[in-house]
Amino acid sequence: MVRGKMFRRLLAVPLVAAALVAGAPSASAASLTRVTNFGANPSNLQMYLYVPNTVKPRPAVLVAVHYCTGSGPAFHANTEFARLADRYGFIVVYPSVTRAGKCFDVASPQALRHDGGSDPVGIVSMVRYVLQRYDADAGRVFATGHSSGGMMTNVLLGDYPDVFKAGAAFAGVPFGCFATTDGSEWNSQCANGQIIKSPQQWGNLVRGAYPGYTGTKPRMQLWHGTADDVLRYPNFAEEIKQWTNVAGIGQSPATTDRPQPSWTRTRYPLGSTVQVEGISVQGGPHNVLVNGMAQYAIDFFGLSR
Repeated sequence: MVRGKMFRRLLAVPLVAAALVAGAPSASAASLTRVTNFGANPSNLQMYLYVPNTVKPRPAVLVAVHYCTGSGPAFHANTEFARLADRYGFIVVYPSVTRAGKCFDVASPQALRHDGGSDPVGIVSMVRYVLQRYDADAGRVFATGHSSGGMMTNVLLGDYPDVFKAGAAFAGVPFGCFATTDGSEWNSQCANGQIIKSPQQWGNLVRGAYPGYTGTKPRMQLWHGTADDVLRYPNFAEEIKQWTNVAGIGQSPATTDRPQPSWTRTRYPLGSTVQVEGISVQGGPHNVLVNGMAQYAIDFFGLSR
């Protein structure tokens, strides 16, 4: 069955991400800690927390979301976010899936609405725990993730624009693209880049997740490899459509540059602030999150200042 084969590929491929970021430090000044009883948790997620030995007063909070078959500890060990937390004094939350496939729920009706249930509710409980326990800054809460975690980054910003101020999604898909109603975690059309919508249609999916919300819209940074054969490259353009529409800005970038020879970065400002930023990696595979990219995400969030 094609869907089953592709689902297994999505599960298996992100394991290579560890090798691609092998140069990242696997140990940091502080240690990763398991936290229990952190609040509402309808899908039985685990919470892992990294608090540097030195944090800034009223520290920022970053939620770092793992890929399918991964875990919070694996994402901590094989990415640079903890090392950057040591440098800049913010706190990192690593949610960890306990269901069999170790993929986050980005498909169910419950997951795609504000306070609807499933994984987003548990992740927001983790954030609220940290805000209270560590006197962290509710105005500086961010999300990032790769593959399943990139998809969840889109979902978190769509469901909880009142909680997350910005996100950085690596190899994800737009909010609502993976939606299913039959209990399946897999949407072949979306994975293959076959779901194409207008900016307004994509924006409506986000607005429909929290219809009463009228506050500030989250900023979004998007990364995708042109050779991604798991969550295919057309999803990148659809994400840009979605988040520029949510922000009420145009589809034409104000600037285009190349931070690295194989990268093309487009920026879509709202006033003097970059509201949406897209980085296309020429020839980049699904495992697009490699050394150095996390710093660009932290810069986008403003955490390096």
